[in-house]
Amino acid sequence: MISSQRLFPQTGDMMTLRSRLTSVRSKHAARMLLATLLGLSSSTMLFSTAQADNWPQWRGPKNDGVSTEKNIATEWSPEKNVEWRCELPGQAGATPVVWNDRIFLTSSEGDDLVLIAVSAKDGSKLWKQKVGSGNQDARAGEGNSASPSPCTDGKHVWCFFGTGMLACFTVDGEPVWRVDVNERFGKLDIQFGMTSTPVLEGDGLYLQLIHGPMKFDDNTRIGKVVKLEKTTGKTVWEIDRVTNAGFECKHSYASPFIYRDEKQQFLVVHGADCITGHSLSDGKEMWRFGELNGPTELNPKQNDPTFRFVASPAMIPGTIIVPTAKEGPLVVLKVNEALQGESSKKPEVVSWSIPRTPDVSIPLIVDGLVYILHKDGKLQCMDLKTGEEIYFNRTYTGQHRSSPTYADGHIYFSSNDGHCTVVKAGRDFQIVSTNTMNEPITASPVVSNGVLYVRSYQALYAIKK
Repeated sequence: MISSQRLFPQTGDMMTLRSRLTSVRSKHAARMLLATLLGLSSSTMLFSTAQADNWPQWRGPKNDGVSTEKNIATEWSPEKNVEWRCELPGQAGATPVVWNDRIFLTSSEGDDLVLIAVSAKDGSKLWKQKVGSGNQDARAGEGNSASPSPCTDGKHVWCFFGTGMLACFTVDGEPVWRVDVNERFGKLDIQFGMTSTPVLEGDGLYLQLIHGPMKFDDNTRIGKVVKLEKTTGKTVWEIDRVTNAGFECKHSYASPFIYRDEKQQFLVVHGADCITGHSLSDGKEMWRFGELNGPTELNPKQNDPTFRFVASPAMIPGTIIVPTAKEGPLVVLKVNEALQGESSKKPEVVSWSIPRTPDVSIPLIVDGLVYILHKDGKLQCMDLKTGEEIYFNRTYTGQHRSSPTYADGHIYFSSNDGHCTVVKAGRDFQIVSTNTMNEPITASPVVSNGVLYVRSYQALYAIKK
């Protein structure tokens, strides 16, 4: 039992407490100090915030699109359950990232490309930095040069644009370094810009730059995998990623990811007719699963010159889910001893496959189920272990480019024309709500500190029950 004398200190004690708390900048440290001074245990002070997550990268704290937070809103509109709305200077598909009380997102502003910091408290803009210019709009509803998502470690924030400009700032908006990958690693030659999102891991920032001339009579192939020192921008290593891809298959709009389990971790790179695993220390290729453009047993169709990866791979310990392109297959790989070297003709590494891949959205893996959001709004649910189809149902009829996010028993995703769908997770298909925002949306939903963030082409919304 806590006495009232300990819970409510005397005036002199309160002045000391206030002074000491003011000197502590970290929220966590402040809670610990407050707990000590009031005679409370750390578990007592932190129980209400223990499940609060930062969202530091495109796919969240574990790079899997899964939030552990509870009590997240499932119904909203432009007028309902909106804490605040922050008007943005131009359209973009980049997903915001969140660290404590700050949100970072990239955007176009006319011809300029900018990084913006927004207050999570009230949606006010804290600062804006121009990173480059030369914004390129793709086809209607399919993004622009502000499509890659930023990332942060709470001290710095990194942003990349389809033009090849990559920059680092402090969370207070002070420039740290800037790199044009065209100058350092070769001029980008990709139809709709380099929309791949870099992945932050430890002291490094990893990029895949997979592109090349889209000509039938040009066999030039340009593919690089790169690690930069995150605080300086210096190149730690760069390797050439050689493939047999031709024409548009040379291009990849997918993003790299870090695979990890109890025994190993490596970088997964996705594009140009194959998926590869690379050592984090030196970039050396550890394994390759290729020939995804056929004709093979997995993809019996003839080689398609317009085949190129857009959807990125998804992974959990022991498994990598491999989307391909257009009407190509989705392949589920087992991460075991067989996945070494050239693995494309080793059937023992294939757990199961289906003939139709998601075109844009990354698969979501939750509680032994795989959720595959197709571009036409159909949601496919598969058993991860067996490959059994649980259901294949249409949600909202419209084009979808966002990737699904999981929180508190629900799956969230949005359509290009601004319809946000919430589906109950599990084997029984149930649409919980369809929420109309009346603004185009291609960014993925984000959950952090009890708030659902939805980014449209016009604004960033904070949604809360």
